[in-house]
Amino acid sequence: MEIIDAIILGIIQGLTEFLPVSSSGHLELGKAILGDNSIPEESLVFTVVLHFATALSTIVVFRKDILNLIIGALKFKWNDDLQFISKIAISMIPAVIIGLFFEEQLELLFGGNILLVGAMLIITAILLFLADKAKDTNKPVSFKNALIIGISQAIAMLPGISRSGATISTSVLLGNDKTKAARFSFLMVVPLILGKIAKDVLSGDISMDNQNFTALSVGFVAAFVSGLFACTWMIALVKKSKLSYFAIYCIIIGLFAIIYSLLY
Repeated sequence: MEIIDAIILGIIQGLTEFLPVSSSGHLELGKAILGDNSIPEESLVFTVVLHFATALSTIVVFRKDILNLIIGALKFKWNDDLQFISKIAISMIPAVIIGLFFEEQLELLFGGNILLVGAMLIITAILLFLADKAKDTNKPVSFKNALIIGISQAIAMLPGISRSGATISTSVLLGNDKTKAARFSFLMVVPLILGKIAKDVLSGDISMDNQNFTALSVGFVAAFVSGLFACTWMIALVKKSKLSYFAIYCIIIGLFAIIYSLLY
């Protein structure tokens, strides 16, 4: 992989992991347009590195929240912090089930399926339009809401469905506070990403042999820095009900992907 391609894909991952436009869909589009000829093992390692970078950027942005949650949970009392962590755990269940039992079937949907990406981006746009029209409240995420949001996160494993867009939209449509919905959405994915990375490493699915470490490094930095920016920006945008702009963007890119898949 060329260095410039690694930088471009890193920026795409960092921005689109948090902005509601589908990181997986944009990575598939980016690889197709850039003509990525990486062997599967190299491509997998690069994807894992980029996801680790965005997980790290989330931890940095929410470092105070995460530290307070850990301190609160260590008190071993059924307080707000332990309840929040429990809700995060509940939200992970659907995605974990999909990841454990349907990983191979899910992977078949990746690898240049641009038509699917385009269709799913348009579905993402519809969700964003609906969420943007919802009234803001002060309602926190409940345990039942956490499971429903978790189901939307599992569905968002499809390329083209935005994870942040699906989870934030679902949470807002359930009547939850928009800022709290964004916070929950970003924090709920951190253990999933770290768990997926650990699974890939321990299973031996990825190998660091014959890797282009320069490309991996610049891709990591690009994803981390752009992720810091996008995560902070997205929180402000959700609060101000600016999701419809991203809905329009998703429709444009979705239509582009569909036309591109039909022509090439």
